[in-house]
Amino acid sequence: MADGFMNNEAITLEQGQLADLEQIVAIYNGYILDTAITFDLKPYTVDTRRPWFDQFSDHQRHQLWVAKQGDRVLGYAASMPFRGKAAYDPSVEDSLYLHPDAKGLGLGKRLLQHLLMQLAGQDVHQVLACITLPNDVSVGLHQALGFKPCGTFHEVGRKFERYHDVMWLEYTVPQQG
Repeated sequence: MADGFMNNEAITLEQGQLADLEQIVAIYNGYILDTAITFDLKPYTVDTRRPWFDQFSDHQRHQLWVAKQGDRVLGYAASMPFRGKAAYDPSVEDSLYLHPDAKGLGLGKRLLQHLLMQLAGQDVHQVLACITLPNDVSVGLHQALGFKPCGTFHEVGRKFERYHDVMWLEYTVPQQG
């Protein structure tokens, strides 16, 4: 594949590190510029994306996992605050993005499964996914991992001169013990 992706070197899942941020930003900026999957309109720099990165902690509610092949970031999955009010703390919103050359290989499922397993040991009750429609791949992936649709907001985002619907899905984290 392009850029040397998907050679015989193993793909690992690791906690995101500051050294990964430049590649994470490049992946995400592609979605900003070319898709309505994210409602961000302007690309980020490493500096402007740093506050987003700084929210993640080791093995707590807000986590960032990257799929890497050597030093190359192929994609990432994250759990972020759902809303700013304290009563929402046990709920997180997921985020999952892949490098275009890493799509269709099951890596998104592997990343999201890993994130959900890591959250099972934390004070997290619900994982919420907000998916711009249409996006059958993302909806199907989330449903395959146990997410249930809980609502659709119609025409709530405007990008590329048209309005887009978003579907919300929820996943109740199994309680340990």
